[in-house]
Amino acid sequence: MTITTKIESEKATLFVEGWLDTQASPELGKAVAELSDIKSLVFDFEKLEYISSSGLREVVSAYKRMKTAGGTFCVIHVNSEVMDVFRLTGFDRKLDIQAV
Repeated sequence: MTITTKIESEKATLFVEGWLDTQASPELGKAVAELSDIKSLVFDFEKLEYISSSGLREVVSAYKRMKTAGGTFCVIHVNSEVMDVFRLTGFDRKLDIQAV
């Protein structure tokens, strides 16, 4: 998995590529933890091929962090396979998720 971070003013966008699985999910958590002074967090999953339960846990953790801080959170460019996982878990109703 590869994560590229782009910060503009108080908005951070994390571009996530590859597989967000058990081995890779701590890397996403670390990337989020390193962010400071942001009001908006966006995960761009355009190049994400797979997400596991541990990856979902990191997404929800980032959402909770932003909600607690009074910021906004969304996931964009979600392909149909990853979107199926969000739907099956019900996270599509809780999180701001935009499909491709």
